[in-house]
Amino acid sequence: MRRANVARLFARGRRPSWTLVVAIAVIVVAVLWAAVPWLFTAYDPIDGVPAQKLLPPSAEHWFGTDAIGRDLYARVVYGAIHSLSGALIAVTVGLAAGTLLGVVAGSVGGWLDDVLMRVVDVLLSIPGLLLSLSVIILLGFGTVNAAIAVGIGSVASFARLSRSEVVRVRRTDYVEAAFGSGGSFAAVLRRHVLPNSLTAVVGLAALQFGGAILAISTLGFLGYGAPPPTPEWGLLIAEGCNYVARRRRDRTGRGRSPRTGLRGGAEA
Repeated sequence: MRRANVARLFARGRRPSWTLVVAIAVIVVAVLWAAVPWLFTAYDPIDGVPAQKLLPPSAEHWFGTDAIGRDLYARVVYGAIHSLSGALIAVTVGLAAGTLLGVVAGSVGGWLDDVLMRVVDVLLSIPGLLLSLSVIILLGFGTVNAAIAVGIGSVASFARLSRSEVVRVRRTDYVEAAFGSGGSFAAVLRRHVLPNSLTAVVGLAALQFGGAILAISTLGFLGYGAPPPTPEWGLLIAEGCNYVARRRRDRTGRGRSPRTGLRGGAEA
């Protein structure tokens, strides 16, 4: 009976999860775009053909072309390296600085813990986008500076989580036994506290990676990221918005005026 239950559980574990398969496929494609973009498109993301500007999606140009004839699919593919590398820098900055603050506060305790956590509380009270904008204004524009700004905005989250995990692990029986058997503070921290408290922090880093891509793209959309003609995802959205708005104005002009209800041109 027990063997049958084990076999049934093993069979359930072997069933493919299509959502997981799709998620892994998207990640693999994005990583390949960033690593070997020339395998996915033969077009140049910077130089275009003016005679082929603003073409609709087709078999030749999957996403169409922009105002100066550049292939939009190629720009999306080559833009992966900027967005993904920026997100990696942002997560690394937030993980390193936040974990260091949290581990020091949780392991030392006392007045140092109070001071560091009050600083973290101040950072948490500031919206992440506003904090990133403030930092990038001080550092200057660019993909790397935008990534560092986003990473500084996430330091507080990593510090709060790492500090709580360190405090939780320090109160466990095996850590108390390690101290009672004569273990030094540094040895117990290295052998027992850190390995058992950083698992949740690493999980948070994985979750923050997607948020970092969105934050860096937001800064690029607002004009604080990579300068043109860099094929960065946020900048591509900003460039496309201009033509979406113009298309809407053209459609409105051919119909009735939104203000007076008259035909186009009658209002003037």
